[in-house]
Amino acid sequence: MAQLHDRYMMMMTAKAALKFGSEAWVLKKREEQRLEAAPMKFLRHLLGITKLDKEKKNQCIREKTGAENIVKEIKQYQEKGLQHVQRMDTNRIPKQALQYKPKGRRHIGRPRNRWRDQFHFEDTRNRNQT
Repeated sequence: MAQLHDRYMMMMTAKAALKFGSEAWVLKKREEQRLEAAPMKFLRHLLGITKLDKEKKNQCIREKTGAENIVKEIKQYQEKGLQHVQRMDTNRIPKQALQYKPKGRRHIGRPRNRWRDQFHFEDTRNRNQT
């Protein structure tokens, strides 16, 4: 039983390490796939399941361990961070950075993803002007 507890604590430590600093990340599909693969590899090892076993599905492994999708957790973590910044006074630097709109044009080609682009919320400055 103690061995199972140690493994659980290792998993929680690994999850915390994966989530560290994630409130400022802009996740792309490839990064999401890699983030999802890391804990699954760890869980397979904890359960002693190899890729040759019949239980290959991530869903089966998650049901056995009660683990959630790490990408889903990171997105929830980011939304909490956004809500925290939106509650701040307007004179605080994070709030000002969120409301900053650069002037000028972007470079030619596909625009890079910005942190605020991954959230679906209305711009508060446009709402106040109307």
